[in-house]
Amino acid sequence: MVVHPKYRTIGLGAKLVQETLCLAGTPCVELPAVMAKYNPFAEKAGMRKVAEQPPPKEALAIAETLQKLGFNIRLLCSEKYVLGKLQSLSAEQIQLIREVFIKYCHTRFMKYFFCHMPFGKKRAYAEEVTKTSLERLAHLIKVCGFLLQTKVYLFWLNQRLKDYGS
Repeated sequence: MVVHPKYRTIGLGAKLVQETLCLAGTPCVELPAVMAKYNPFAEKAGMRKVAEQPPPKEALAIAETLQKLGFNIRLLCSEKYVLGKLQSLSAEQIQLIREVFIKYCHTRFMKYFFCHMPFGKKRAYAEEVTKTSLERLAHLIKVCGFLLQTKVYLFWLNQRLKDYGS
């Protein structure tokens, strides 16, 4: 859910969530949300925060290398920004990025190259990263950018359906 900036800070997000939870027709609702870390709109709507998932260590290590190469970590989810940055780097710097992705392999990175396999093979992944185009490398960096976001998991129990045994 996204609220237009013009209508933020007036409780509209919480109100929308609150009004729609009971319309789901299910005994419970789960909500993974990145913005809930910064704005507790779902908690204000009656949901309960049950967990926070910090970024994986692999993504943090890659981000550190990218930052040293001049990348703005907050813009990693923009493929256009990342591709422009990659095109401005030397061949040695591109090779460093490839090496760091190989060293800090994560299942989400492997899934990008091997979506048809539940678990990719590390050697095959390393070969793919070594030969991939700048465009595909930019997308891999975008995946890393998404992994860098702390996710908050929220839960809501529909008391009416619970009480009626539905």
